[in-house]
Amino acid sequence: MPMCNSSSPLSSSSTKSWLVHALVAGAAVAVAFGAHRYFLRSGKFRSRVIGIIPARFASTRFPGKPLVDILGKPMIQRTWERAKLARALDQVVVATDDEKIAECCRGFGAEVIMTSESCRNGTERCNEALQKLEKKYDIVVNIQGDEPLIEPEIIDGIVEALQAAPDAVFSTAVTSLKPEDAFDTNRVKCVVDNRGYAIYFSRGLIPYNKSGKVNPDFPYLLHLGIQSYDTKFLKIYPELQPTPLQLQEDLEQLKVLENGYRMKVIKVDHEAHGVDAPEDVDKIVEFMRERNLS
Repeated sequence: MPMCNSSSPLSSSSTKSWLVHALVAGAAVAVAFGAHRYFLRSGKFRSRVIGIIPARFASTRFPGKPLVDILGKPMIQRTWERAKLARALDQVVVATDDEKIAECCRGFGAEVIMTSESCRNGTERCNEALQKLEKKYDIVVNIQGDEPLIEPEIIDGIVEALQAAPDAVFSTAVTSLKPEDAFDTNRVKCVVDNRGYAIYFSRGLIPYNKSGKVNPDFPYLLHLGIQSYDTKFLKIYPELQPTPLQLQEDLEQLKVLENGYRMKVIKVDHEAHGVDAPEDVDKIVEFMRERNLS
């Protein structure tokens, strides 16, 4: 087989390209290896974890949603009870700006942190609650109060994913998207790269195709309303200005990606989804009755 001429411009360019790639890859490996060595040596890498359930009464789409009754219990109580089963959480608190929600939560034994009405989203509410806590934490898990059947294993999974990815500041979970939810704008879709990092989130169907129809053979991903953050990043997050894609899609995850931060994504099997609108309550109740869940 004839040898390529190493002095040719194509070969030189290719060599430089591979060299740059190797240097970047080597640096990434070094960072990951260094963090891994630190973890093994100290046993303290992102080890202190708190779960925060942000809850507000004045939801645009569903006012009073956290207090809606689901088979005899307010939805936020069901979420709190599920979160308390997670092995990875050292503490679970509810962060709210509403006294009715706070009174309800204290009634079933939850610790409540009162936050301001000016919080623009759950992430900012988590950050404010974190600042009011006496203990210090490495990871905050934002557990959406409208996920009454969230599985503790999913909470543990995203915590472990963030602990294992020193180049990420954020982790979240996805599951398979049902074809009937493909064009539901309340169901947020996600695409990831081949290393499990988020590329994009959208209320529209992604990836799209020329036919404009759902491809039954493609594994579309549905974003679940749970995410965890490195606490150092969480303190920075409110200072980041809103970004064009975030504003267009009304999805706070996009501000993270648009600012160049990395987000680890895990795929899980999870049938029951969150309550985004009043009609979703009936779906959750039906799901629970079919499986004899109380």
